[in-house]
Amino acid sequence: MEESGAIPRYLGLDVGNRRIGVAVSDELGLTAQPVLTLERRSSRREDLRSLARLCRRYGVAGIVVGDPVHLSGEDSPQAAKTRAFAAELGELAGLPIHLWDERLTSEEAHGILYRAGRPRQEHSKVVDQVAATLILQSFLDEGKEQGTGTRD
Repeated sequence: MEESGAIPRYLGLDVGNRRIGVAVSDELGLTAQPVLTLERRSSRREDLRSLARLCRRYGVAGIVVGDPVHLSGEDSPQAAKTRAFAAELGELAGLPIHLWDERLTSEEAHGILYRAGRPRQEHSKVVDQVAATLILQSFLDEGKEQGTGTRD
C-alpha cells in the first residue's frame, strides 16, 4: 500500500448519470490532474469495477467524491444516488470515501474550457474530468490550509 512517510494519493470523482469525471492527485499531494471521463455503462457494477481498478493503478489511499448539494446546502435529487454509489465504491475498493462539496464546479469547469478556447460542442468530452479535478484540488487545498498536507 503506502510507504511510511509517503504522501497519500487520492482519486477525485465527479459522478453523473451519464459520465464520471476522474482526476488523481500527484505524488507530492499538491495538485489534481485530470485522468479521464468514464462513460457510464448499463451495469453499475462495471462502473464500480473500472473505478476500483483505477484506484489500484494509481495506488490511492482514498477517494474524493463530489457531493451534489444545492447552493442553499440542501441535498439535491442526485445526492442520495451519488452517496450510495460512493459507499459501494468505497466498499469494493476497500478505501475511505470523502464526500466533498461540488457546488458550482461544473459551471467553473465550463468557464475554464471557454477561456481555454474550447468550443461548447467539445465541452462534454472533458467537462466532467475538469470538474473532478476542481473537486479534488479543493480537497487538497483544504488539507494544506489546515496544515496537514493531506486529509487522511
